[in-house]
Amino acid sequence: MTQVLELQFETATGKTATIAIDAPKPRVTAAEIQKVMQTIITKNVFGGQAGALVAISGARIVDRQVTEFKLEVE
Repeated sequence: MTQVLELQFETATGKTATIAIDAPKPRVTAAEIQKVMQTIITKNVFGGQAGALVAISGARIVDRQVTEFKLEVE
């Protein structure tokens, strides 16, 4: 099972921007996530076409299970 931590922010243009972090540390806490997200906003670390990140919108861990099939390729 693969996990991704998604940090969701509101942008200056009113859109939502998501930063995905692969393989977050086990037992990460909401307080740790919020602190990092606030630092990203305060230091204006990321920007893009949607504008600066201005507010925390949410965060979630997404579990993904991938099943690969072995196929014979000619």
